[in-house]
Amino acid sequence: MSKTSSLRIAVLPGDGIGIEVSAAALEVLRALETRLGGFALAFEEHPLGAACFQRTGSALPEATLPVR
Repeated sequence: MSKTSSLRIAVLPGDGIGIEVSAAALEVLRALETRLGGFALAFEEHPLGAACFQRTGSALPEATLPVR
């Protein structure tokens, strides 16, 4: 990756792997970003799953889907 590489990553906690697993994965990715350098990661969290359904009535809100 070049020095100016930047990646946007969608984070979907609770999508079947568990919220705690998503949080741990983000810690690992942030550590890699710091240790390796040369790239930047931007995380965008979006609602999804059973907890989202309980709050909103939708397990997959339109706002979570990518813009087409």
